[in-house]
Amino acid sequence: MKKVYIYTDGACSGNPGKGGWGAILVYGNTEKELCGAFPETTNNRMELTAVIEALKALKEPCEIMLTTDSKYVCDAITKGWVYSWKNNGWRKADKKPALNVDLWEQLLPLLNTHKVEFNWVKGHNGHPYNERCDALAVSSYQKL
Repeated sequence: MKKVYIYTDGACSGNPGKGGWGAILVYGNTEKELCGAFPETTNNRMELTAVIEALKALKEPCEIMLTTDSKYVCDAITKGWVYSWKNNGWRKADKKPALNVDLWEQLLPLLNTHKVEFNWVKGHNGHPYNERCDALAVSSYQKL
């Protein structure tokens, strides 16, 4: 399996508000940048969209080291929350509905296709790829 490094970020102007996402895929010496925006969204939706779009861009199953500054995305996967939500009819432990179900339902099959390891980094803390992803996300929603 090819080893690919993926870096993602989402950003919003208001929450909800205009939002954008950015992702960078690194394979060997090749880097590919992806980004997009939505006129009315939330930060968590943009964080999830960045991960989904990055994984969808891969043409074959890969081994992924995915770095994000989203505790929401990282913890939901690594702590197994999303699998519990799904098993409980998309309800959280407090019985309230889980949010962003449409996006989680897109992400889970991608996680079955690829071997993905999630890595959390503090946002806006000088990580070069995280900063670049943030810039992609912000510039995307600013173009709306």
